[in-house]
Amino acid sequence: MTANLEVRDGVGTILLDRPPMNALDVATQDRLRELAEEATRRDDVRAVVLYGGEKVFAAGADIKEMQAMDHTAMVVRSKALQDSFTAVARIPKPVVAAVTGYALGGGCELALCADFRIAADNAKLGQPEILLGLIPGAGGTQRLARLIGPSRAKDLIFTGRHVRAEEALSIGLVDRVVPAAEVYEQAHAWAAALAKGPALALRAAKESVDAGLETDIDTGLTIERNWFAGLFATEDRERGMRSFVEEGPGKAKFL
Repeated sequence: MTANLEVRDGVGTILLDRPPMNALDVATQDRLRELAEEATRRDDVRAVVLYGGEKVFAAGADIKEMQAMDHTAMVVRSKALQDSFTAVARIPKPVVAAVTGYALGGGCELALCADFRIAADNAKLGQPEILLGLIPGAGGTQRLARLIGPSRAKDLIFTGRHVRAEEALSIGLVDRVVPAAEVYEQAHAWAAALAKGPALALRAAKESVDAGLETDIDTGLTIERNWFAGLFATEDRERGMRSFVEEGPGKAKFL
């Protein structure tokens, strides 16, 4: 297997396992889609960590494999590539990327699929596809611009330069920088804390934010309103409000 799903304390870790650099070949891309769909289905997975191991997150696509593809082959493959990453982005649960070492090209694009990114202090991120005469093809031109703004995204995409952890933090490409030895445990702790929360409300929050970003403000408010009202039919809403009234804020325990 090029990747697997490990579950602990309600957190499913999608672990890339293709030494030495976790190059994202076709088999790994397809496996990511399978694992994202599994994490979506499983009730015992309430949050997800994306992790490439202690040394590297993912150093990009398998260039030797791509070099052998012609235009016709890539017309077919590019849709499957994007679908794999979109499956990760649409996991209806909190997702955090634990970024160690290099997260370049497809590796950076995979990190962009997470809701939150924790990077090692030695991490380097970037979209170097321009140096191959290409552009990002797994969502980088779209997700990166939405995350850090079009001007900063164009800087990284046009130049192909690598961004060190501190700069990545300053431009909003990552959300937290920690010592390399602490990346996974901090990511797991973030996910585990959310795994104890109300699953449907977390799903509603994620889908409202993500869907709202793709539309106008009025449509976004309609999405929010429908989810907000719908949550009044859930046991978690009853449990949360009852706990607030009887015990005070922040003490509810959700199933």
